[in-house]
Amino acid sequence: MSDDIKLKGGGFLLAELAPEDVFTPEDMTEEHKMILETTHDFIQGEILPNTDKIEEKDKDLIRSILVKAGELGLNGTDIPEEFGGLGLDKISTAAVTEAMGTSGSFAVAHGAHTGIGTLPTVYFGTKEQKEKYLPGLSSGEIFGAYALTEAGAGSDATNAKTKAVLSEDGKHYVLNGEKMFITNAGWADLFTVYAMIDGEQFTAFLVEAGYPGVSTGAEEVKMGIKGSSTRTLVLEDAKVPVENLLHQIGKGHQVAFNILNIGRYKLAAACVGGCKSIVGDAVKYANQRVQFGKPISSFGMIREKLARMVAKTYMTEAMVYRTSGLIDAEAKKVDLTAEDAPLKSLAAIEEYAVECSINKVYGSETLDYCTDEFVQILGGYGYVAEYPAERAYRDARINRIFEGTNEINRLLVPGTLLRRAMKGALPLLPAAQAVQGDLMTYTTMGLSIPDEPLAMAEHMIGMSKKTALLVAGVAVQKFMQNLANEQEVLARIADILIEIYAMESGCLRAKKALAGRGEDKAALHLACVNSYVDETVPRIEAWAREALAFCEEGDTLRTILMGVKKFMKYTPTNAVALRRQIADKVVELERWPI
Repeated sequence: MSDDIKLKGGGFLLAELAPEDVFTPEDMTEEHKMILETTHDFIQGEILPNTDKIEEKDKDLIRSILVKAGELGLNGTDIPEEFGGLGLDKISTAAVTEAMGTSGSFAVAHGAHTGIGTLPTVYFGTKEQKEKYLPGLSSGEIFGAYALTEAGAGSDATNAKTKAVLSEDGKHYVLNGEKMFITNAGWADLFTVYAMIDGEQFTAFLVEAGYPGVSTGAEEVKMGIKGSSTRTLVLEDAKVPVENLLHQIGKGHQVAFNILNIGRYKLAAACVGGCKSIVGDAVKYANQRVQFGKPISSFGMIREKLARMVAKTYMTEAMVYRTSGLIDAEAKKVDLTAEDAPLKSLAAIEEYAVECSINKVYGSETLDYCTDEFVQILGGYGYVAEYPAERAYRDARINRIFEGTNEINRLLVPGTLLRRAMKGALPLLPAAQAVQGDLMTYTTMGLSIPDEPLAMAEHMIGMSKKTALLVAGVAVQKFMQNLANEQEVLARIADILIEIYAMESGCLRAKKALAGRGEDKAALHLACVNSYVDETVPRIEAWAREALAFCEEGDTLRTILMGVKKFMKYTPTNAVALRRQIADKVVELERWPI
């Protein structure tokens, strides 16, 4: 498999990658580490002491914190230097976002501002639009928001009812409609708004809060993220200057969906920070809480919870920085002095749309898992608002809805891959046919797995890829163009692909740690990967069997399932011992252990 294929978006399914093909957290430069540390210090000094006031939506305080973040450059990592930002790489942005994930509700306000609130102008704005708005967005003097969702157009964003009509004098577009659930709406100065020109051309606009006809509704009373503003944006004959049309008429979908790709991997980065913080808080409580004469951190089931939290977070962190590294490598091919540099940089992100969706789903569900176990470890105290688990639990739930629901993203993963296959961009279908040809000939007789730390994990990742290709190939042959209507099958394929990317990201990270540090110093890396693969392989086989049983029946089904059984033949490792090893370290350190 050529390097061209294996490093393409979705190419991970077709290739065997080496550790040097991926960026890992351990590859961070001193500058990356400094950015991460600076952000953590900022959170400790400016945000966490003000948590209660932030939760009460103290607008002046929140705006002042955003300005202070701007002074440190934390708002402008993605904004070019010529427009007041830092113009840093995506690793730096991921590092800032990861650290911000520990800041509670402020992470939502900051993430929406620096991501979907700012990036439409970065990538699609004219020079004049960038000069007007980006310096203020970077400094924090302008608060950004993103207005896409409507009552009748949630996941189906292009079905917007908000209308834009050009005024008779040709100087303004007059916008009418309402946008729902708009993060930062209560204090935003600039909205990226989507509307239908003449009711049919989906288009983006930069709308200032002070324009005539622009207002917001009352604050939504939310389950969590109470420190962020969420309101309806109301447009009543709102006059928007023609020069504030963003990108091109009828091309609003290019703005909306590409910006959401960025939001997805950034959301996963924030989830990494949240998970690490939760692991630390959970283990500190478990060490202090004494039951039956012993701290509950000595109990096997509590230790297993902590170990699983660490392993899942390890995988999330590995995939986030792997994806950021892929995007950076692709972006380096762009001539930044060229006029079309922003759009070409955006194309580098679009290349990895599948990986961005995978990050979003896996990261949000990992954070949900960790917060749920956090509550459980605290027991009754976890259900009480005085303790941090209760707020973390409520705050985490929105992430499976943000940036496209996890259901939509699960459909995007196989859907995008299959579209690329049909266009000839990825040789998925020949690969699937080859795997079907292996069904009768593949044998485990004589198969020898080297007695090396990650050899079995690597083998099973490879077999999982074969299984994914088999299921996808059978589903395409069965349903052809109608496969898009078989959402349950697509969801099972997506689940398999998501877990493959997670396992492989973790495995490549651990292999790099093993090569650089030796087996003793990389012990926790190895334990996370091997224990995680051990519990994931049976799930992948179960999903495959379920999907195949829907697609085929009788002798054909039995033959295919026999092939899956051979592909997924697996000798379990001692996962209990590996989790004890992880738990020992996290209990000893009372913090994130890796």
